[in-house]
Amino acid sequence: MNEAIILAGGMGTRLKSVVPELPKCMAPINGKPFIGYVIQHLKQQGIKKFIFSLGYKHEYFINFLQSNLSAESYSIITEVEPLGTGGAIQLACSKVQSKNVLITNGDTLYKIDYQQLKQFHLNKNAVCSVCLKPMENFDRYGAVSLNKHDEIVAFHEKKFTKKGLINGGIYILNISQFLLNNFSKKFSFEKEYLEQNTNNGQLFGQIQNNYFIDIGIPEDYMKAQIELS
Repeated sequence: MNEAIILAGGMGTRLKSVVPELPKCMAPINGKPFIGYVIQHLKQQGIKKFIFSLGYKHEYFINFLQSNLSAESYSIITEVEPLGTGGAIQLACSKVQSKNVLITNGDTLYKIDYQQLKQFHLNKNAVCSVCLKPMENFDRYGAVSLNKHDEIVAFHEKKFTKKGLINGGIYILNISQFLLNNFSKKFSFEKEYLEQNTNNGQLFGQIQNNYFIDIGIPEDYMKAQIELS
């Protein structure tokens, strides 16, 4: 389990006011593309093989990847048309060689302990394990509820929440079990997979209160400039 799918095909519409030309994951943070920080952390956690799911302005990634990763350590899947998060994951799974794979978003840096999440996933015999971030006073994310067995029982709509858990956007997925669902070509991983499989013994959540930033909005993009170096 040393492979990761990085989802980096989004347009980053909300970030266009500050980064008009580049795809969101390539937005510069102190002179370095944000996705570089994501790759750096995953390498430190033992990930050796990367599968990049690209779409919008995918050509902007090529030189950076060639300069920062060895040719044998990564592959690229490019969407001809937007497939949604689920369709992108489904397509990228064809490049994975192991039974389980780590999945993360290229516009989010969540400094998880991968070994801890991996052991949790195996112990629970989960189809999908979700890393959950504790957060206070938030309305940008929906909250997630667990039962006493760490099984995810509900994903809640976005609303102001004083204290709760959010989906940190990092998963470990059992590929063969996931693909048994026979999804359509385009679908939302969050809406059509995660939200449809709560409370059925497939989906578990592990809480890790580690550093987290999502640069999807200008305020957090500017925050990243201060916090990351």
